[in-house]
Amino acid sequence: MIRADALHKSFGAKTVLNGVSFDLPKGESLVVIGGSGTGKSVLLKCLLGLERPDSGHVTLAGLTDAGPRALAPHIGMLFQGAALFDSLPVWQNVAFRLMRGTGRMGKTEAKSLAIEKLARVGLGPATADLYPAELSGGMQKRVGLARAIAGDPPVLFFDEPTAGLDPIMASVINRLIRSVVTELGATALTITHDMTTLRDVADRVAMLHEGRFHWQGPAAEAFTSDDPVLRQFTRGETEGPIPTLR
Repeated sequence: MIRADALHKSFGAKTVLNGVSFDLPKGESLVVIGGSGTGKSVLLKCLLGLERPDSGHVTLAGLTDAGPRALAPHIGMLFQGAALFDSLPVWQNVAFRLMRGTGRMGKTEAKSLAIEKLARVGLGPATADLYPAELSGGMQKRVGLARAIAGDPPVLFFDEPTAGLDPIMASVINRLIRSVVTELGATALTITHDMTTLRDVADRVAMLHEGRFHWQGPAAEAFTSDDPVLRQFTRGETEGPIPTLR
């Protein structure tokens, strides 16, 4: 469902991606980990068509090197900061894409669908008419997740889905992500620093280090591998091959 073939991306003299390659089959959940500044967000932007790699190719849902407009019907995205529109009520945030573009949905149908998706993430119908400023951080994340799944897309992206949440709400969000991915049969890619998210969400793990996937494997092996780079990161150790001053 997602294939990256030898992606390279530099900004001036700084090389960020140095030959990232992977295949993500339909229905599988991949979690990409790596330190701050290692290129996780740049990789995500290249997959979404928001950045063009200097070389290499991306194929997503059968489309190769497509732009964001062509990819939009095939993907759902949960942003790190939820990224809700403050001036719109919750239901319009959830149904935002469905009410625009070709085949746009009418307001009555869109609100009904939004309420259905809000219920899927544990929010009642009264939430639909609230504005983002009236929601807690955890509720905003749930609304963001409802928006991501509003069109039942085959591919879902999650950018640091538990950032800024307390441990209990982070666990709630992780469980919701795992359940909606399974329910939709979606292919999911998550970038995170959170080892709890890795445990709760991943089928497979990839570690981005020095511009490429240093390690890839089943989630069950991520915490038992003898690889020194992976072990240092998953254990949060200050001593090891990853420099602590970056």
